[in-house]
Amino acid sequence: MIKTPKPTKTELAILNVMWIIAPATVRQIHEELCTKTRTSYTTTLKMLQVMFQKELVTRDSSQKAHVYSPAYSKQQTQEQIIDDLKTRLFGGSISSLVMQALGSTHQASDEEIEQIKDFLKTIEK
Repeated sequence: MIKTPKPTKTELAILNVMWIIAPATVRQIHEELCTKTRTSYTTTLKMLQVMFQKELVTRDSSQKAHVYSPAYSKQQTQEQIIDDLKTRLFGGSISSLVMQALGSTHQASDEEIEQIKDFLKTIEK
Protein backbone atom coordinates (compact mmCIF):
# COMPACT_ATOMS: atom_id res chain seq x y z
CA MET A 1 0.00 0.00 0.00
CA ILE A 2 1.25 3.47 -0.89
CA LYS A 3 1.80 5.63 2.20
CA THR A 4 -0.11 8.82 1.46
CA PRO A 5 0.14 11.92 3.64
CA LYS A 6 -2.68 12.12 6.19
CA PRO A 7 -5.09 14.92 5.25
CA THR A 8 -6.83 17.00 7.91
CA LYS A 9 -10.62 17.43 8.00
CA THR A 10 -10.35 20.68 5.99
CA GLU A 11 -7.96 19.11 3.50
CA LEU A 12 -10.36 16.20 3.04
CA ALA A 13 -13.18 18.64 2.26
CA ILE A 14 -11.01 20.18 -0.45
CA LEU A 15 -9.94 16.77 -1.76
CA ASN A 16 -13.57 15.64 -1.96
CA VAL A 17 -14.25 18.59 -4.24
CA MET A 18 -11.10 17.97 -6.26
CA TRP A 19 -11.86 14.28 -6.84
CA ILE A 20 -14.96 15.47 -8.70
CA ILE A 21 -13.76 18.54 -10.61
CA ALA A 22 -9.94 18.30 -10.88
CA PRO A 23 -7.85 19.46 -12.54
CA ALA A 24 -9.09 22.85 -11.38
CA THR A 25 -7.98 26.35 -10.49
CA VAL A 26 -8.17 27.75 -6.97
CA ARG A 27 -11.24 29.76 -8.00
CA GLN A 28 -13.05 26.67 -9.32
CA ILE A 29 -12.22 24.68 -6.21
CA HIS A 30 -13.24 27.56 -3.95
CA GLU A 31 -16.59 28.06 -5.71
CA GLU A 32 -17.46 24.38 -5.40
CA LEU A 33 -16.28 24.27 -1.81
CA CYS A 34 -18.51 27.24 -0.94
CA THR A 35 -21.60 25.23 -1.90
CA LYS A 36 -20.86 23.02 1.13
CA THR A 37 -19.11 25.29 3.65
CA ARG A 38 -18.29 28.94 4.33
CA THR A 39 -14.70 29.81 3.63
CA SER A 40 -12.77 32.67 2.12
CA TYR A 41 -10.88 32.52 -1.16
CA THR A 42 -7.61 33.25 0.62
CA THR A 43 -8.19 30.35 3.01
CA THR A 44 -8.77 28.00 0.08
CA LEU A 45 -5.63 29.31 -1.61
CA LYS A 46 -3.54 28.91 1.55
CA MET A 47 -4.87 25.39 2.16
CA LEU A 48 -3.96 24.38 -1.39
CA GLN A 49 -0.47 25.79 -0.93
CA VAL A 50 -0.07 23.79 2.29
CA MET A 51 -1.48 20.69 0.59
CA PHE A 52 1.03 21.15 -2.23
CA GLN A 53 3.87 21.29 0.30
CA LYS A 54 2.53 18.14 1.98
CA GLU A 55 2.34 16.50 -1.47
CA LEU A 56 -1.40 15.92 -1.20
CA VAL A 57 -1.94 17.80 -4.46
CA THR A 58 0.05 18.56 -7.58
CA ARG A 59 0.22 21.99 -9.19
CA ASP A 60 0.63 23.03 -12.81
CA SER A 61 2.19 26.49 -12.81
CA SER A 62 2.53 26.80 -16.59
CA GLN A 63 -0.58 28.99 -16.85
CA LYS A 64 -1.33 32.32 -15.19
CA ALA A 65 -3.75 30.58 -12.83
CA HIS A 66 -2.27 27.54 -11.10
CA VAL A 67 -4.14 24.33 -11.78
CA TYR A 68 -4.32 21.76 -8.98
CA SER A 69 -5.01 18.03 -9.01
CA PRO A 70 -5.11 15.47 -6.22
CA ALA A 71 -1.81 13.59 -5.89
CA TYR A 72 -3.63 10.44 -4.79
CA SER A 73 -6.91 8.86 -5.81
CA LYS A 74 -9.89 8.82 -3.50
CA GLN A 75 -9.47 5.07 -3.06
CA GLN A 76 -5.78 5.38 -2.11
CA THR A 77 -6.64 8.03 0.48
CA GLN A 78 -9.53 6.02 1.88
CA GLU A 79 -7.34 2.92 2.19
CA GLN A 80 -4.65 4.88 4.03
CA ILE A 81 -7.13 6.46 6.46
CA ILE A 82 -8.94 3.16 7.13
CA ASP A 83 -5.65 1.33 7.68
CA ASP A 84 -4.50 4.03 10.11
CA LEU A 85 -7.86 3.98 11.93
CA LYS A 86 -7.83 0.18 12.10
CA THR A 87 -4.32 0.17 13.56
CA ARG A 88 -4.61 3.07 16.01
CA LEU A 89 -8.17 2.65 17.24
CA PHE A 90 -9.01 -1.03 16.74
CA GLY A 91 -5.66 -2.69 17.47
CA GLY A 92 -5.37 -3.88 13.88
CA SER A 93 -8.70 -5.74 13.96
CA ILE A 94 -10.69 -5.26 10.76
CA SER A 95 -13.63 -7.16 12.26
CA SER A 96 -13.81 -4.75 15.21
CA LEU A 97 -13.76 -1.80 12.83
CA VAL A 98 -16.51 -3.28 10.64
CA MET A 99 -18.65 -4.30 13.61
CA GLN A 100 -18.38 -0.80 15.06
CA ALA A 101 -19.25 0.76 11.70
CA LEU A 102 -22.28 -1.51 11.21
CA GLY A 103 -23.44 -1.18 14.82
CA SER A 104 -23.17 2.60 14.93
CA THR A 105 -26.11 4.91 15.49
CA HIS A 106 -26.28 5.52 11.73
CA GLN A 107 -27.99 2.39 10.51
CA ALA A 108 -27.08 1.07 7.06
CA SER A 109 -29.89 1.17 4.52
CA ASP A 110 -31.30 -2.07 3.08
CA GLU A 111 -29.46 -1.32 -0.16
CA GLU A 112 -26.15 -0.84 1.67
CA ILE A 113 -26.66 -4.10 3.58
CA GLU A 114 -27.26 -5.94 0.29
CA GLN A 115 -24.08 -4.40 -1.16
CA ILE A 116 -22.15 -5.57 1.92
CA LYS A 117 -23.59 -9.09 1.61
CA ASP A 118 -22.66 -9.22 -2.09
CA PHE A 119 -19.15 -8.02 -1.31
CA LEU A 120 -18.72 -10.62 1.44
CA LYS A 121 -19.81 -13.35 -0.98
CA THR A 122 -17.14 -12.29 -3.48
CA ILE A 123 -14.32 -12.30 -0.92
CA GLU A 124 -15.37 -15.63 0.62
CA LYS A 125 -14.64 -17.49 -2.63
